[in-house]
Amino acid sequence: MANTPDTSTSLSPSQHTMVVTTRTSTLSQHRPRWQPPTPGRYKCNIDAAFSSHRNRTGIGICVRDSEGTFVLPKTITFPCTVSVDVGETLGLHSTLQWLIDLQLDNVNFETNSKLTADAFLSIRNDLSEFRCISTSCRSLFYNFFSNSRVEFVRRQANEVAHALAREATSLASPAIYYDTPTCIEPLIINEML
Repeated sequence: MANTPDTSTSLSPSQHTMVVTTRTSTLSQHRPRWQPPTPGRYKCNIDAAFSSHRNRTGIGICVRDSEGTFVLPKTITFPCTVSVDVGETLGLHSTLQWLIDLQLDNVNFETNSKLTADAFLSIRNDLSEFRCISTSCRSLFYNFFSNSRVEFVRRQANEVAHALAREATSLASPAIYYDTPTCIEPLIINEML
């Protein structure tokens, strides 16, 4: 009797499909999406990607304005692979240096590395490579940015930066794009729908 199916709660195939569809649509409604910053601010998404095959670490950076309009993306490549925590924090450090050069402020920096965001906000220091880079990030940030912030965001809301980071692992040198790169064009279009 224990292995006998309970037919009193069985769903017909059409009812089962309806339940699955409802669950799927509910999940997609709660899926994190990229959101533009408030008027007068910029949003800068940052991510790192790693290619052991090419022995490269790639950084993807994408700056957009409050309309969601593409401002500038940049890719940076390091000719080595590093740990994920170091790579993600190097991405934040490289981004801060670049935006200092561009003299941009009022920026929401978003990383999908919770470890990087938490370390940036922490005052704990030690001599690890990761913590030294985090400390340098804080120093750059507090010396050059007056109205900006660093935040954690889920990967689904950081897809453009991730695509750029993957692209960077195949490049020999840094690149700044003045037109929307083909590797992110469909993502940007989808995010603005």
